[in-house]
Amino acid sequence: MGLAEEAIGNGEGLGRLPRLGVKQKYIRMDAQIPEETTGEENPNGRKDDSDRIKQSRRYVIACAVFASLNSVLLGYDVGVMSGCILFIQKDLHINEVQQEVLVGCLSFISLVGSLAAGRTSDAIGRKWTIALAAVIFQAGAAVMTFAPSFTVLMVGRLLAGVGIGFGIMIAPVYIAEISPAVTRGSLSSFPEIFINVGILLGYISNYAFSGLSNHINWRVMLAVGILPSVFIGFALLVIPESPRWLVLQNRADEARSVLVKIVGTEEEATERLAEIETAALTATAGKLESAKPVWSEILNPSPVLRRMLITGLGIQCFQQITGIDATVYYSPTILRTAGIKSDNKLLAATIAVGFTKTVFILIAILLIDRVGRKPLLYVSTIGMTICLFGLAASLSLLDKGLVSTPAGIAVAMVTVCGNVAFFSVGMGPISWVMGSEIFPLRVRAQAAALGTVANRVSSGLVAMSFLSICNAISVGGTFFIFGVLSALSVAFMYRFVPETRGKNLEQIEALFGDEGEWEGKEMELSNVKYEGIVNK
Repeated sequence: MGLAEEAIGNGEGLGRLPRLGVKQKYIRMDAQIPEETTGEENPNGRKDDSDRIKQSRRYVIACAVFASLNSVLLGYDVGVMSGCILFIQKDLHINEVQQEVLVGCLSFISLVGSLAAGRTSDAIGRKWTIALAAVIFQAGAAVMTFAPSFTVLMVGRLLAGVGIGFGIMIAPVYIAEISPAVTRGSLSSFPEIFINVGILLGYISNYAFSGLSNHINWRVMLAVGILPSVFIGFALLVIPESPRWLVLQNRADEARSVLVKIVGTEEEATERLAEIETAALTATAGKLESAKPVWSEILNPSPVLRRMLITGLGIQCFQQITGIDATVYYSPTILRTAGIKSDNKLLAATIAVGFTKTVFILIAILLIDRVGRKPLLYVSTIGMTICLFGLAASLSLLDKGLVSTPAGIAVAMVTVCGNVAFFSVGMGPISWVMGSEIFPLRVRAQAAALGTVANRVSSGLVAMSFLSICNAISVGGTFFIFGVLSALSVAFMYRFVPETRGKNLEQIEALFGDEGEWEGKEMELSNVKYEGIVNK
C-alpha cells in the first residue's frame, strides 16, 4: 500500500476524517490508540452504561438521604423545644435562667460528640459512627420523655446533645466522600434539608399536641423525636462505607466495589480509586515526614491548611452568630414581642416560619451546583442583613408605640420569614458543604469536627444569652447586633471563601495551595472540565 493510500485509509476517499458537527473523543498523544472496530457500536452497550449511571445516581441519593436522617434529630429538637419550653416552664416551674440553660446547653454538649466523632469515624468508619449517633440520641430522648424534674431533664438533654454532635459532624463528611463532584454540593446539602424538615416537624408537633395537659404535652412532643433514629437502623442495611475511609484502611478492593456502585462504570471507578489512593499516599507520606499527629497538624497548620481552617471555621461561626438559632428557638418570644399573645396563635405562626425555611432550602439544593457557592452566599448574607435590620427597626418602633400592633406583627412575620428564607438559600447549607469538602483527606474528619465545634459553640453562646441580652437592651436592640454581624459576614465571604463548584475533593485541596486563587480566583477550567483532554 502506498503512502497516499495509507493516508486515506481503506481507499474510500476521506472516510477516516471526522464528520463535521459531531463531537469527537480527544486522545492524548502518548496514549495507546485503540483498534478500530468494524460495524456500528452496540446500542445495547450504550443503553446498559446509561442505565448503570442512572442507577448509581439513585443509589448515591438514597445513601445521602439515609445518612442525613440524624440531621432530622437536630432540627426536630430545635423546633420542638421552642414550643416545649412554654409548657415545661408551667409544669416544672423553671425560671428564665434555667430556660436559657435548657435550650442552649444542647449546642455546647454537642461539641463533645462532634470532637469525639472525628476520631471515632476514623477508627470504626463513617457508617457505624452514624449508627452510634442514633443510639446515643435515642437514649437521651427517652430520658427526657420520662423526666420527673429539671435535673433529670438536663441529663437527657446532655445525652441527646452528644448524639446530635456525632450526627451533624459525620453526615456531611460521609456524603462528601461518596458523592460525585458535579452533585456533591446538592447532596452535601441534604443534612441541612433534613434539619429544616426536622424544625418544621417540631413546630407541627408543638401545635398538634399543645391541647394536651401541661404535664403530658411536652413529653409527647419530645418522644416523637425518637422515631427518625429508628429508621437509621434500616439505613445501615443500605448505605456502604465511605470509599475514602476504606482506602485509608488498605481495603482497596472494597473501595472499588463501592465506587462502582457510586459512579456506575468500572472505568470511572478505577480512575476515581487511583485519585483517592494518590491523595491517601500523599497524606500518609506527609504524616511520616512530619511525624505529627493529625491534631498537632491542625493546631500548628501549614499555610495551606491555615487558609482552609480560616474559611471552614469562619463560615461556621458566621452561620450562628448572625442569630439564626435565636430566631428559631425563640420565635414565639419574638412574635409575642411583636404583639401575638395567644399560645396557639404563636405556635401556628412558627409553623409558617418552619415551612418557609424548608421551602427555601429546597431552592438552594437546586441552585448550589448550577449557580455556585459564592453567588448564593452573597444573596444569603445580604438578604439576611436587610431582614435583621428590618426586624430590629420594627420591634424598636413597636416598643416605643410608633407603629400599630397589626403593622408591627405583619413586619415582624415578613422579616422573620425573610431571614430564615435567605439563610436557607445560602448560609444554612453551604457552611456545611464547605466544611466537609475543603479539607485534605488526612485531616478531613477532625477538621470537619472542629468546624462543627465552632458552629455549636457559637450557637450555644447565642441561645444561652439571648433572653438576658434582650432584657438588657431589648429584643430590637439584640437583632440590630445580629444585623451588624451579618453585614460583616458579607465581607468575610468576599475575602476568604473561594468557589469550589464542579471540583473534586482532591482539586479543592490544590485550589487552596495557590494563595492568589484562594483569594477569589477561579481554578483553571482545564483542571476540572477537560482533565481528560489536557494533562498538566
